[in-house]
Amino acid sequence: MIRPIIILLLLINVVSCKSPEARRPISQKTGSFINASVERNKKLNKKEQDIIQGIIKNDTLNKYLPSESGFWYYYNVKVEQDTITAKFGDIVNFDYNVKDFNKSVIYSDEDIKPQDYSMDKEELFTGLREGLKLMKPGETVTFLFPSQKAYGYYGDTNRIGTNTPLICEVTVNSITKTQND
Repeated sequence: MIRPIIILLLLINVVSCKSPEARRPISQKTGSFINASVERNKKLNKKEQDIIQGIIKNDTLNKYLPSESGFWYYYNVKVEQDTITAKFGDIVNFDYNVKDFNKSVIYSDEDIKPQDYSMDKEELFTGLREGLKLMKPGETVTFLFPSQKAYGYYGDTNRIGTNTPLICEVTVNSITKTQND
């Protein structure tokens, strides 16, 4: 009688010493939303790059330059002698206008007014911030920004809609260097 009880206790002991198993979630995410979003963005970027290349091809008067950041630009007015460009914290006084790729004005110079911008310390859409770093005082540059370098998915919640590529003509009036140099 004691022997079957001992065997039963040993068997219970062996079965109960099993290591705990991780619990599986009830539902598993596959990442399909992210994958679909990536594909949509790739198609949108390709479409916008094709439009930009068409604009460049049709504009034989200007020499467009590619930026390292993914936008295109040309100089309306280029300053050769001055080598000063804006660095972190410098105050850039500039004015600009904003058009869509059909060259319809979204914001004119008068709508925006000249602005003072503390380089990389204030909010400004990515393309314009990177474009200002390329410019010298007195220069006027026209930029072609794909939507991801402009206001992206959200637009500006006013006149610029979602995923809208932009043309901006920017004039840098002055650059005031800060003491950090």
